Amino acid sequence: MQFGSQLFAALVMFILGLKLYLNVRQTNSIKKHIHRVPDNFSKSVNLIEHQKAAKYNLAKLSTAQVEEAVSCIILLIFTLGGGIQLINNKLDFLVNYPLTFGVAVIGVYSLISMILNLPFVIHNTFGIEQKFGFNTTTIKLFLLDMLKGIILSLLIGAPLIYLILWLMNAMGTFWWIWVWLALVIFNLLLLVIYPTFIAPLFNRFTPLTDLELKARIDKLLNRCGFKSNGIFVMDGSRRSSHGNAYFTGIGKSKRIVFFDTLLKQLNPDEIEAVLAHELGHFKKKHVLKQMIFMFLLTLPVLFILSLLIHQTKFYSSLGVISMTNANGLILFMFLLGLVGFLFAPISSYLSRRNEFEADDFAVANTQREHLISGLIKLYRDNAATLTPDPWYVRFYYSHPPASMRISNLEKQT
Repeated sequence: MQFGSQLFAALVMFILGLKLYLNVRQTNSIKKHIHRVPDNFSKSVNLIEHQKAAKYNLAKLSTAQVEEAVSCIILLIFTLGGGIQLINNKLDFLVNYPLTFGVAVIGVYSLISMILNLPFVIHNTFGIEQKFGFNTTTIKLFLLDMLKGIILSLLIGAPLIYLILWLMNAMGTFWWIWVWLALVIFNLLLLVIYPTFIAPLFNRFTPLTDLELKARIDKLLNRCGFKSNGIFVMDGSRRSSHGNAYFTGIGKSKRIVFFDTLLKQLNPDEIEAVLAHELGHFKKKHVLKQMIFMFLLTLPVLFILSLLIHQTKFYSSLGVISMTNANGLILFMFLLGLVGFLFAPISSYLSRRNEFEADDFAVANTQREHLISGLIKLYRDNAATLTPDPWYVRFYYSHPPASMRISNLEKQT
């Protein structure tokens, strides 16, 4: 085995070891506090609810341990085991049509990956979520969602891959700039069409009919200077009892979406406070800043790809003989996923900081007590652990832990 292959295998095993170690830390932290509700939640969460959340998260962590190990094995099979090269060999009848060949290689790899991951998706949905009373998805709806996802991938993903591979072939040395521009335009278009064309394929969105609540929300929106294309309720209860709320779209396609489950979990004061938090992300330009950051980050990433994609050792070190742009994209995504995890604490920290800022905005525009009570209900009803491990938080938590977030709110006047 050449040095590059040894280095790749070592990186894969290191990342696996790190993920398993973090999972063990999180497991130990939850088990350590399973018999006692943290003091700052003792009045709002009872021991039965606390232990249900602990058992729920422990079940997910147990599955994650197996899933991480299996994913590592699959990755090594696709690369050093010759899996990607085997896909190329089986599709060699398309070799006279380079673009079609490249799209087919990426498509077959994606399909195989989806099939291999399917047992874990099924176990999480119909095993863990079902056991703890969160799953409301039927097998029919599950299969229908999967079919719709595959069709959308063919209708949207395949043409995008065709375009990227064409640009890589046709635009010479600076193809990476053209691919970057294409990705920026594609993502902006997706933000416009997602709320009105794609999301409704999976869920029903109906205008908010509670006139009293709508009036309160409209006043809040006016105070905050936010204009949207409507306030909608999504039938999230068709798939899960977990509650949520979010903004989606840009420009005239912006809309506010409440899960129907959230409207049942919270009272009007709490709904207004939670919405004010989401408005905080808008007013602080978190979404815009994150989008610009990702666009700017993508450019040097593509430049690095342009330096690697014609290097023989890049392919051979990862178990691939055929030097094609499609193979280069797949292999580079493997590396990006591994290296990216090492930088997860940075992105997670920035995300948590944004959440604190959004909380501050909500407190300035609604009642602090309403946001606190609303968040506690969501933590409780969604069975979020109240006792996470600090290092697990650093890598995986895009939102501050419950205790830290509530403590920060309680300090404010």
